[in-house]
Amino acid sequence: MRAFRVWSLILLLGLMAGCGYKPSAHYIKNLFDDDIYVEVKVSSKEPENATYLKDDLHRMIIRRFKGNVTDKANARNRITASYNATRFDPSGYDKNGYVTRYKVTVVINFTLVTSKGVIRKTISAYKEQDISGSSQFISAVRVEAIRGGMERALDEFLSYVSAQGALNAAQ
Repeated sequence: MRAFRVWSLILLLGLMAGCGYKPSAHYIKNLFDDDIYVEVKVSSKEPENATYLKDDLHRMIIRRFKGNVTDKANARNRITASYNATRFDPSGYDKNGYVTRYKVTVVINFTLVTSKGVIRKTISAYKEQDISGSSQFISAVRVEAIRGGMERALDEFLSYVSAQGALNAAQ
């Protein structure tokens, strides 16, 4: 059984190497150099969570783009993420009519400015979340749902930029 796993792993790695697989971060590097300035703007509709959400989105962008973050004056590239809107829609109820599940929709405008051009994309991402318990718990779940929506939006933007980088590499 162990030998089968080893051979399966070797075969999988061989196929990945043979087909020319490259991770998305490789294609993103076709669009911008290492130095990047990250700017995050958070909607005033989330004042109680603005600092947390701004820091969290900033951290996600840095981690996924894997560039050297620098100040605005020294950056050759700039990414701006504007967190604009959040909408909560009930999607589940209990037998008494109380909401037990909702869908949060997060809208983020992304702008990536590089020496090779500007990429703009507005993304709406959603996450479904169960709710129950005290209002303090609901507030924490709400922030977690917004964060999950932001992560999905960022992943979608990352995929979009990666595809643009792959197209640039093919030209």
